[in-house]
Amino acid sequence: MTTATATPDYTHTQKAPLCLILYGSALAGWSLAWMIGDTAGLYIGGGVGLLIVLLAPCFHHLTLADQGEVLAIRFGPVPLFRRTVRYAEIEKVEIGRTFLLDGWGIHLSMRGGWVWNLWGRACVVVRFKNGGTLRIGTDDAENLAGFLEGKIS
Repeated sequence: MTTATATPDYTHTQKAPLCLILYGSALAGWSLAWMIGDTAGLYIGGGVGLLIVLLAPCFHHLTLADQGEVLAIRFGPVPLFRRTVRYAEIEKVEIGRTFLLDGWGIHLSMRGGWVWNLWGRACVVVRFKNGGTLRIGTDDAENLAGFLEGKIS
């Protein structure tokens, strides 16, 4: 007897050097703490460097995957930061670009709504029925937007 497993209609993983920038920042923090030399500087610089080193593995890649009724958005390989978007809650999808000041990571956009971006400025702007906005940064914006359009039609 064979069982069919459902394969996702869309899966994409974007890799980027953001984690290398974070590791370099941690090294700079430790170097600065060592150069300052006093106890407070060692604790502050060393602590900030340690925090960055612990968070950097969360930002090696960004994976977007269809999971039936939701789109899963996961930074990784350490899956500390993740969220899902229910297709039923999406009103409109469009291809866009983030502002240069929006940068990378997870944060509120200057235009309103959330930004989840690993690298680059291309994004898919998801507008929700409740008025919220999510900008998903991706190097595959056309395919993601087309997939989401198909899900909300």
